Amino acid sequence: MSEKLQISLPAGKAVPKHIAIIMDGNNRWAKKHGKGSLSGHKAGVSSVRSVVQGCAELGVEALTLFAFSSENWQRPELEVRGLMELFALALDREVKKLHKHNIRLQVIGDKSRFSSNLQKKIAKAEALTAYNTGLVVNVCANYGGKWDIVEAAKYFARECVEGRRHPDDLNEELLGSYISLYDLPPPDLCIRTAGEQRVSNFLIWQMAYSEYFFSDLLWPDFDKYALGAAIQSYLTRERRFGRTSEQLEADNA
Repeated sequence: MSEKLQISLPAGKAVPKHIAIIMDGNNRWAKKHGKGSLSGHKAGVSSVRSVVQGCAELGVEALTLFAFSSENWQRPELEVRGLMELFALALDREVKKLHKHNIRLQVIGDKSRFSSNLQKKIAKAEALTAYNTGLVVNVCANYGGKWDIVEAAKYFARECVEGRRHPDDLNEELLGSYISLYDLPPPDLCIRTAGEQRVSNFLIWQMAYSEYFFSDLLWPDFDKYALGAAIQSYLTRERRFGRTSEQLEADNA
């Protein structure tokens, strides 16, 4: 059993309530080790397990993982098929463990493109963990930030057509209530692995004020201790949300 993750909390600081992670570098890890691409994704499952454990140990409220983007369907067919099989296998193997530790699982994205069997596994996993009160783990699969905003706009438009809303009702708060994860605090920290420094259409509405941490580690090499290092960096940041440092100091005086 690994040692429990611990971090040093500066005075007046708290761990992020919500952490989002772009899990990048599985294919590069596989090439580095002379293996097929799917082996990198399989190795990445262990990293997911370690990071989930770390978040639970630190009292993080929500963890959102970018597992499969809307654009990932463009990857080689064999790789996509293998990813879908790995997703189904992970649901079979991991969900009972999540449930045992009071963790709630949600899959966010357009699930209609998945096979009926995979959709059933997702629904079963979500139902099993629905009433758990600990860490919430959101897996973004067939997800895109632009898709998310468009779906919210379509929902609002339908309400207008049905006479339940008027176009002038629309504001940031209302539109935000139609977007995925509306019931959770927005991500405080977004981590991207493998040295890339872009958002890649991930939670673009939700992460308007997130802090970013870019790690050179490939995702299969990332674990809860690397997560701890990212959080320690986050704890050194001053989050102003458009205000000045002087205003923040006055509020905290």
